[in-house]
This record gives sequence, C-alpha cells and structure tokens, in this order.
Amino acid sequence: MDSIRIRGGRPLAGEIPISGAKNAALPLMAAALLCQGPLILENVPRLADIRTMASLLAQHGLNVERQGPEGRRLVLGGRITSTEAPYDIVRKMRASVLVLGPLLARTGEARVSLPGGCAIGTRPVDIHLKGLQELGAEVRLEQGYIHARVAGRLRGAQIVLPFASVGATENLLMAATLAEGRTEIANAAREPEIGDLATCLNRMGARIEGIGTDRLVIEGVRELSGARHAIIPDRIEAGTYACAAAITGGEVRLRGARLEHIAALARALGDAGVEVMEEAEGILVRRAGKLKGVDVMTEPYPGFPTDMQAQFMALMSVAEGAAMVTETIFENRFMHVPELNRMGARINVHRASAIVRGVKQLCGAPVMATDLRASVSLVLAGLAAKGETIVHRVYHLDRGYEVLEQKLAACGADIERISGSA
Repeated sequence: MDSIRIRGGRPLAGEIPISGAKNAALPLMAAALLCQGPLILENVPRLADIRTMASLLAQHGLNVERQGPEGRRLVLGGRITSTEAPYDIVRKMRASVLVLGPLLARTGEARVSLPGGCAIGTRPVDIHLKGLQELGAEVRLEQGYIHARVAGRLRGAQIVLPFASVGATENLLMAATLAEGRTEIANAAREPEIGDLATCLNRMGARIEGIGTDRLVIEGVRELSGARHAIIPDRIEAGTYACAAAITGGEVRLRGARLEHIAALARALGDAGVEVMEEAEGILVRRAGKLKGVDVMTEPYPGFPTDMQAQFMALMSVAEGAAMVTETIFENRFMHVPELNRMGARINVHRASAIVRGVKQLCGAPVMATDLRASVSLVLAGLAAKGETIVHRVYHLDRGYEVLEQKLAACGADIERISGSA
C-alpha cells in the first residue's frame, strides 16, 4: 500500500493547475444513462472514483471511452443492457447511488445496492427514495438492494427536501427530466456541482429553471439527446492548495480556480491573514505575515464547506491564538484530530466542535489516513512540520486528488510517493 513522504519547512511558490471537479464529474457521468448519447465530457479528472463510475456504467451497458490529451475527454453512450448496480462496485463509492434516478426514469426500473457505511458518518438514502416515490415510483428494500419500478413514465411532483442533500437533489433532478409534467424541488442543494449538472442536462434537451437557487423547476421531456460539456474546476482541490500555500507561508497561483466557488473559505483565509485575490486565469494565494486563529462552522453551500474542514483545521494548528471548528454536516468527521495531535497539534474535541490552540511548530511523524479529506490535511501538516512525515494509506487521496505529490513538488515541496513494494 502506497505512502507519501514529506520533509516540511519549505514555502510553496509557483502555479498549480486545478483539475475538473470530481463531485461534478460523477453525476454528469451518471446522466449519460438518460440519453442514447453520445455525451461528451471535457476536463474530466483522472481519479480512482472516476474509474469506479466508469466501471459501473459499463456494467449497465454503456461504452466509456477516454480521448484527448491525457485522456481528459470522456465519450459515453450506448444501449442500457442491465438495470442492476451490484454491491461489488457500489461499495467502493457512495456516489454510485446516483445511477438510481437516471435508470428508473429511462427504463422504468432499477436495482441498486445500498451504499453501506461511510467512515465520516451516515449519509442515508431515504431522502432519495421518498422523492422517487413522490414521482410515482414503487420502491422497496430487499436483501441490501433498492428495487425501484414505475409503470410508464414518472410523474411530476412537488418535492420538499427535509434538508439540502446534494445527492438527493442530483438524483431527483435527473429523474425529473424525463418525468411527465412539472416537478418542483424545494430546499434543493445549491452547490456549484449541481448547477453544472443542470446546465449540462439543459444542453441535452432538459427544461430546468432556478439553477443556482434552492428551488429547481423541471418540465419533463420525453427524451434527452447527447451533448458536449466542460466540467467546472474542483473548488475543494483549489481550497486545499490555497491552505497549502497559507500553511507554508508561500505564494501560489491556482490556475483555473474560480473565486466565487470558494468565497466562504476565502473570507476565512482573509480573516486568518492570508491574501486571496482573483486574477484573469485563476486565483493568487499568499501569506507573508503570521496566521491568526479564526472560528469556522461548516454549512451547506454557500457556507463553509465540510470538505474543507480538515484542511482548515491543519492550518489553524499553526496559527496564533485559538480557533473553534464546528462540524454540522457529518457526525464523525474529526478522525484526523488524533493524527494531527501526534504531530504536535493541540486540538480538543467536544461533541461537534474542536478547539484548536495554535503551536509554533508541528513535528513530522508517521500518521495514518482515515478518509479523503483527513488524508490531505495530514499532507498539509507535513508541509509545515519540522522533519519527516510519512502518511500511510494514501489510496484515499487517489480518490479525490490528481497527482497531488507532483503538483506540490512543482511548487518546491519536498514530497514523494513511496510504493507499497518499496
């Protein structure tokens, strides 16, 4: 199993290209089930989760072909030959449940394995299922699988989500595009990735209004056609490298990043003493002075993102004074805290909040990654630490960060991947 070795203490300087957003690419790939195609996606990141979704779509009968420089173009299309999403694939990635709505809307039935547990907490699919029932589907759970069926087409409905679930919004939005009549999704999640999905669906012939708001209105159509769409840049990758520049006291340009997508993080970084400036081709991040402790609370978009909580906590661990980090989205997302404390951080967790008392210097240590964002928070801590840090179980990183060690090394970090056989 691969590890990453970091020798800290070097300020980052240079430019980092931001890849396409994984959390936009996955639902966009699932949307290929809604049409015969071809659906052509540009700016696709090369990640483990993308490969998993490609395998799942191939299981359903679709052709998935990589094209273009570095394989960043995906061409998806073909006839659906299977409506089952098996456990062996779904267990690898919770986003696999996003095939449920498109399969049901296109073919009238779907059999999708329940995603199972998640290291960072429960993410129930009951909101997805209740919404599909409101669209006229018959849904039952048997032997760990979701069985959904509808006679004819789904029917438009008024759906009020109990909370702004990203996955449920995406699943129901895709299903509603082929439903008969008008669907309204109230309290819809507003993440940029959902706007990207809706924009692509409209290019495929869907009729969606309210993009970017918490109220989506969909007029169903009988069929969708193929389209070409470029995926938005990954705001979490951009935010992660912004924190990397800040924690090392460096200056980094994030090529392709969009400031409006990370506005809440940019405000927090500004309060902490980090400059974040929009430029013609991206964002410039730099820190010349000392870091100051800042309190943050995770919230649905456009609030502070839960996917940036661990990285910001690593940053606060070397800031002057104290900071409080409160997690309101997932109940078990502080698993990086013991590992950061092994490196000399002073973090105490009380229920949903962590008190971070900044230290002058972190110290390198062997640490263990527990999930995707926790993994990268340990890399950030290693960049700032004195001595050598080895992050174990970095397969988590490969799910969401494309050639992370190469991008950081290009900006002066002393970082390398150690193969599992080394």
